[in-house]
Amino acid sequence: MKLAFIIILIYSNAIFTSDVTVNELKNKSPERVLYIGNSYLYYNDSLHNHVRRMLEESYGREFDTGNYKSVTISGSRMSHHNIDHSLDHKNLGAEKPFELVILQGGSGETNSIEERNIFAQEVNVMVDKIHNKGAEAALYMIHAYVEPHEDTSPDMIKNIKKMYIDTANNNNILVIPVAIAFENAYIEKPKIKLHKHYDGTHPSLLGTYLAAAVVFSSITQKSPKNIEYNYYDAIGDLDIEFLQKIAHETVEDFYSINLK
Repeated sequence: MKLAFIIILIYSNAIFTSDVTVNELKNKSPERVLYIGNSYLYYNDSLHNHVRRMLEESYGREFDTGNYKSVTISGSRMSHHNIDHSLDHKNLGAEKPFELVILQGGSGETNSIEERNIFAQEVNVMVDKIHNKGAEAALYMIHAYVEPHEDTSPDMIKNIKKMYIDTANNNNILVIPVAIAFENAYIEKPKIKLHKHYDGTHPSLLGTYLAAAVVFSSITQKSPKNIEYNYYDAIGDLDIEFLQKIAHETVEDFYSINLK
């Protein structure tokens, strides 16, 4: 039964992978990046900090953190964000306009067809405004709940994949497959703890690191296996090796590319 379940998940991932229409950014070395989302981003010293450190290591230089920002609202959905305010870089203390804006929606936005439609409409508006500012846009595909969350359901990951991929395709933008990386990691190592044990929704430090590695590789099309960053020795070598491997394989499969 377990083997059959794994085969179904792998087959499901393959189906969604074949539906992706955008597999790279025009600018694969952005330094002025804005993340917009909720606590999924700001837990564990904030995902944008982890990605920035990976990018700095890869680029061989430090970033001006004044132009590398994260705007998060606890429990927020797309509609809760004032995109006009955030896109005016001066409002956030940035010296120059952003090159890339990464949008992360709320977990509740996958609950029903109506809510998924609202998500898609909000993203459509946001992406138009992002493009009008001269920046690229990308969608951060959120991970699904796991136990002990009371709303854990096998349908959630299916709805997340479809909602994010369809919305990204409709806007001709990149979608970053964080949810699929979490799924792949749990298939290969079921006992790994990518979520906070007490709620089954927020990412653990390992979950945030995996997500950061997926974002890094999706932006740069470089393998995270070459990254030495381990959050100042807070993450062990075996975990780093596994998480980087999962991120590498997920990104390659999802975009049908070969990472450098």
